[in-house]
Amino acid sequence: MISEAESLERQGQIVIPLHAEELSVTRRRIATGRTRISRVTREQETRVEEPLTREVVEIERRPVGEPVSSMPPVRQEGDTIIIPVVEEQLVVERRLVLKEEVRVRRVRKTEMHQEHVITRRQDVIIARLPAQEP
Repeated sequence: MISEAESLERQGQIVIPLHAEELSVTRRRIATGRTRISRVTREQETRVEEPLTREVVEIERRPVGEPVSSMPPVRQEGDTIIIPVVEEQLVVERRLVLKEEVRVRRVRKTEMHQEHVITRRQDVIIARLPAQEP
């Protein structure tokens, strides 16, 4: 398509442009709103209940008083460990006399244990705020 100025120039007339408009496009940021995010930690007391196992050692000293020819070994009968204790006695002859036995037995006890502990939990709070006016 031929503009009016080009058409006049072809006819031999001179066209002098006096004014021309130009278009310029720019961008700018405009806040339309704001968002605030905050983290909140809350504590809560929680009851914890767990079975605890405890071993207790019972020691029984049992006198024996029997003569022995050699040192008896440490032995175990069921859940009891028997540790022989000997002493030398001077008589006309030297002999070993089993003086006593120390019996060590393991006893396992289980009891319920309760304790209050503090647990923490975090939540996120999101708030939408309007834009500030300039």
